[in-house]
Amino acid sequence: MSSSRRNQRRRRNRSRFGFLLKLLCAVMVVVGLTVGATVFFQAEEIQVNGNVRYTQEEIVAVTGIQLGDNLYNMNKGQICRELCRRLPYIEEVNIRRKLPSTIRINVKELRAVAQIAVPPTYVATEEELEAMHLEEGQEPPRSATEPWLVSRTGKLLEPAGADSTAMVVTGLTPLDAAAGTALKVPESEELKLAGLLELLSALESREAADAVSKVELHPSWMELRYLDRFNVRMPLAGDLPKKLDVLEAVVERTNQNHGETASGSIDLTRQDYDAVYSPD
Repeated sequence: MSSSRRNQRRRRNRSRFGFLLKLLCAVMVVVGLTVGATVFFQAEEIQVNGNVRYTQEEIVAVTGIQLGDNLYNMNKGQICRELCRRLPYIEEVNIRRKLPSTIRINVKELRAVAQIAVPPTYVATEEELEAMHLEEGQEPPRSATEPWLVSRTGKLLEPAGADSTAMVVTGLTPLDAAAGTALKVPESEELKLAGLLELLSALESREAADAVSKVELHPSWMELRYLDRFNVRMPLAGDLPKKLDVLEAVVERTNQNHGETASGSIDLTRQDYDAVYSPD
C-alpha cells in the first residue's frame, strides 16, 4: 500500500517537473525571439509608394521612423493616424515590413474635388446654441473666413488658392475649419452637406467631377453648372447616381439632335418626367 503511494507521488512530481520544464522552455523561446527581433530586425531602408503631393522625406519625417529602428517596435496604427491628420491629402496608409530590414509605407492620396465658398458671417441661433450643449465659457463654432478645398469624402484639405479650378460650392457654412478635419456645418445645413457628399462621391466614381464647375445647394434641391453649357437642377436627396445616368443620357441626345454647342436647362426633379430639357 505504501509502495503504491510512493509511486503515485513520484508520478506527480515527474508531472510537475515536466510542466515546469515545458514552461521554462517556452519562456526561453519567447525571450530568444524578442532579443533576436530587437537585435537583427532593424530598419536599413524606408520605402514610400503612392505619394505624389508629398515627398518621401516629408512622409518619413511625420512617421518618426529612423534608420536603425526595430521593425517590430513601432505602433503602425498610430503612425497611420498621424500621417492622415498632419498630411491632409493622404487618405489611406499601409505599412509593411519586408524582412530582414525594410519598411514599406504605401499611401493613397486624395484629390481636391470642390471648394466651399465663404458665405456671410454665420451667427448661431438660440436653438442651435442649445443643441450644441456648450459648456460654460466655451465659444460657439466660428465660420470660415476663406474658401476651403475638400475631398469627395468631405475632408478639409487646405484653403483654396485664387488659381483653384475645383468646382465652387455655395450654400454651406464651414465651421471651425482646419486642415485634416471633416467639414462641419450648422445643424440646419446637415442635409445639404449629406447631399453634396453623395454627389461628389458619385461624380468621382465616374471621373466626371471636372465636368461640374459650380454647385448651388438649396434646402431640397441643388443646381449644377455642367460642362459649362447646362444648368442642371437635381434633388438634394435620392438616388443621385441614377440621376447622373439620366443627365448623361439627356446630354448625349442633345448633342446628337442639336450639336455639341447646344446649351440650356435640365430639370431632374420632376415627378412626371425623368428629365425636362429647355434650350437657351
